[in-house]
Amino acid sequence: MAEITAVPDEPGQPPALSAPVLAQAASQSVVREQIITPFDVSGGVDETGKVVAINYDKLIDTFGSKKIDQTLLERFEKVTGHKPHRLMRRGMVFSHRDLDLILDKYEKGNHLFLYTGRGPSSDSMHVGHSIPFEFTRYLQEVFNVPLVIMLTDDEKFFHTPKLSLEDCHKFALQNAMDIIAIGFDVKKTFIFIDTDFVDGGHGGAFNKNVRVIGKRTTINQIKGTFGFGDSNNIAEFGFPAMQSATAFATSFPFIFGSNTKQVAKIPCLIPCAIDQDPYFRQCRDNAGKLGFVKPALIHAVFLPSLRGAETKMSASDPDSSIYLSDTDKQITKKIGNAFSGGQDSRELHRQLGGRTAVDIPFQYLRFFLEDDEQLESIRQRYESGEMESGELKKLCAGVLHEYVGAFRKRRAVITPEVRDLFLRPRGLEWGDRKAEAEMREREIERLEKRLAELRAV
Repeated sequence: MAEITAVPDEPGQPPALSAPVLAQAASQSVVREQIITPFDVSGGVDETGKVVAINYDKLIDTFGSKKIDQTLLERFEKVTGHKPHRLMRRGMVFSHRDLDLILDKYEKGNHLFLYTGRGPSSDSMHVGHSIPFEFTRYLQEVFNVPLVIMLTDDEKFFHTPKLSLEDCHKFALQNAMDIIAIGFDVKKTFIFIDTDFVDGGHGGAFNKNVRVIGKRTTINQIKGTFGFGDSNNIAEFGFPAMQSATAFATSFPFIFGSNTKQVAKIPCLIPCAIDQDPYFRQCRDNAGKLGFVKPALIHAVFLPSLRGAETKMSASDPDSSIYLSDTDKQITKKIGNAFSGGQDSRELHRQLGGRTAVDIPFQYLRFFLEDDEQLESIRQRYESGEMESGELKKLCAGVLHEYVGAFRKRRAVITPEVRDLFLRPRGLEWGDRKAEAEMREREIERLEKRLAELRAV
């Protein structure tokens, strides 16, 4: 595996969430609510001092988002003509803001675009990072629309005292190549590194939106949303305006055109992990006042750490993660040491069965195994005690060998020259939305007519 360069946690930056830290918190036996912000992610601590898993249903209530239910999944499939992604089917993409409105607009043939991003904190990404990008690629294929990917090297520099701006930029260049290897279409994808784009010749419209958004955002709003205090630097307070500006099509006239009145009406769909929602609550609060369409969001859960379901993978803790640069041997070893939901003895396991809710290898199969029927068979066999932990870990390692191995092959052909194509500001291809909508409507009418004929027989 390539050397993983990362920086240990500092106050005010995303935590490593390592097992010793969690154990220390648990040993204090102080009840603590779960914490989910862009800079801190951990489950709560109950009255016995036990660290508990993240409660995503509670997050929906706390954040005020909406659950992705079966009705919405069925509408998604009907409108797009595509089976929902396995993450949607299994509840790992679980929450949204205005996805229903996006589907309405798409059904009518209106344009939209996708936006996602990453804060580059190390020179190699892990599978927890690849999952949201894989899902974003799926959405790009389904909707056939442009995608903007923001690499926030400046944010990582602002939040991390031990990282230089040069470090963060180097990480961004490496991460861009990993992201491209997920399989994005260069004709429909623009990737930008903040420090290059903002300081370059194409960032004028983007900077204008940053200033307009910044003027509408107060220090008290930022403190209330992100928990910042007097010890945070002033750059941290200003950055949310930059992350918001990417959600507005007028920031990219070279993609969407210079008719700002029309371009401002183009909606944005942002697939992201739930911890990024606070950024876009701020963005949505200000959008209407500025004449923009509120961006829609679709939220994913975290891929849990190999150490247990209470935390997410962390780039600062290599043993908690499966890296996209790991060898098959390293993956097998890490899965072999992963937290198991099996019982303490073979006899007890056969009697009581495995606990899939806390078993990390099984949870990873939920993320990475495509076949729903095979996954359900594994669940039943493990919970009944028929399948033992060793067999489950072997299955999981095999699936990850295939997933990471396929990535390694794609990554091997991504050169700096290929990366530069994605990083170059340029126009992107758009599908003919009106024609697509009309064709889909005719196909639905044809199928409904055929169904009526069959019923009449």
